Order: sequence, then structure tokens, then C-alpha cells
Amino acid sequence: MHAFYDPRFVLPLPEGHRFPMVKYRLLAERVRDELDGLVTLLAPHAASDAEILRVHEQRYLEQLMHGTLEPQAIRRIGFPWSPALVERERLVAGATIEACRAALRDGSAANLAGGTHHAFADHGAGYCVFNDAAIAVRALQAERLIRRALIIDCDVHQGDGTAAIFAGDSSVFTFSIHGARNYPFHKQTSDLDIALPDGADDATYLSALADGLGRLESFRADLAIYIAGADPFVGDRLGRLKLSPRGLGARDRMVLDACAAWGLPVAIVMAGGYAREISDTVAIHLATVRLAAERCAQHS
Repeated sequence: MHAFYDPRFVLPLPEGHRFPMVKYRLLAERVRDELDGLVTLLAPHAASDAEILRVHEQRYLEQLMHGTLEPQAIRRIGFPWSPALVERERLVAGATIEACRAALRDGSAANLAGGTHHAFADHGAGYCVFNDAAIAVRALQAERLIRRALIIDCDVHQGDGTAAIFAGDSSVFTFSIHGARNYPFHKQTSDLDIALPDGADDATYLSALADGLGRLESFRADLAIYIAGADPFVGDRLGRLKLSPRGLGARDRMVLDACAAWGLPVAIVMAGGYAREISDTVAIHLATVRLAAERCAQHS
């Protein structure tokens, strides 16, 4: 299985802003060390202006490029602006495009970052600058590689930017299962939303997910993008749910089983994860990649 990653990863961010970034470097190191032979690590292209502008407004891209975002807009994103940040986010979007192309060829592939589902067409938010899943869907549609896409968002936070970007678009089905009382506090309307109470455990979550997946079968897609957040984990600082590592593994199996049953190639992106121990977040992401890689190897 192919996995795409930015070999630079860690940006020069102030203390307190590094925790969303460091995990990506650690994940890539563990994939390289532990999944050699199962996963081939590749550097992606940086998403071009043309690829980004199929989703995002030109004024927003220009402000990002020239560093002219208003302070409030920068605070909303959560990272201080720098040219390196913009370049990294281009690579994140490019990696999801590459993972989708590879999934169409091989059945599954991954971006070891991505899942930046809080980015809207005209602004970023919640550590998300560009909406990589939306950019990838539009790229593959423009290339006529797919007509219809299914986005399965299991990050603990609702995929509000994704829902807004694809609102009214019958070619893309957006499904988000998330914490009802968690960020974003103003939710958008996905094609299917399942909002869970604080403290939802493995049994509650998996039952709701099974119901949600059962309602997706009738949507005839050409590709699925699985946004596999690590933040429903019981030890996550921002999650408010109580899934165990075993429960998260069962979640991954349910999603991948459903995609296999529907004959859907699946591109996997990592999304959120803010455990008190960063090693827990990395282990959850690694387990997702390992499961997908093992299945890909079995069917190659």
C-alpha cells in the first residue's frame, strides 16, 4: 500500500502549537520502521493553485500566499502564518490527491496527515487551512477518474467545512459521526450526521456507526475517503468520548469492511488526535494504517 507524507513535517511553531504537528513525524517514523514491506512511503506533490481553486475562493488563497489574512482569521485557523505553513498545507492537500489516485489503482492508500475538514471555501479554522478531502474529490472529478465520492468522517469533531463545501452537491455524500457538544459549536448539515453524547463508549459508538454505514449503502460512489480521527479515544484532551484502542480498531474494521463490501476503493487520512500521551495518538493512527496495509496486501 502507498502512503504519502511530507518529509519535513514539523514547522517552527511557538510552544503550545506543536502538538498537532509532531505526531505526523512520529507516525511516519513508525510506519517506516514497523510496516516496511507493507507500506511504501512517497513524498506527494504540492497542490497547485488550480487544484486549490476548485474548492477555495481566490481571495482566501491570495491572502494566504501573501500573508495578508486578518489577525482574527489567523486565530481562527489556530496556527501562526508563515510561508512554510502554506507550503506544508499544499503538500497535505497534494498527498490526499495522490492517495485517492493510488486507491483507485490499488484498492486503498493513505495520507499520513490530512483530514483538514474544518476548512471552508473562504476561510480556515480548527488547525485546517485547505480542505484536503474536498480538493482531492474535485481533482479526481476534473480528471474524470471518478463521478461520485463518499466521505466517511469519524473524527470526533464534525466535518463542518466539508459539509458546507458539498452542500447541495448530489455527486458527493458527506457522513460525519462526532461528539454532539464538541467543536465546532455551530454545526453544518452533512448528508448524514450522527451526534453522540459526551462519554459515549465503544458499544454506543459502534452501534451508531453500524447504523450510519447501513444508510450509506444505497449511495453509488466510485471512491470513499475515510477521515480516521484518533480523537474519539478516551485519553484525548479534546475528544470527550470514551473509545478504547480496541474500539477504535473495531471502528476501522467496520469502515473498511463496508467499503470492501461495496467494492469501493478507499483513501485514508489521519485527521485529529490530541491524546495526553502523544504516543497513544500515534499508535492509534499506526493501527489504522497497519490494518489497511494488511488488507491491501491480502488482495494484491
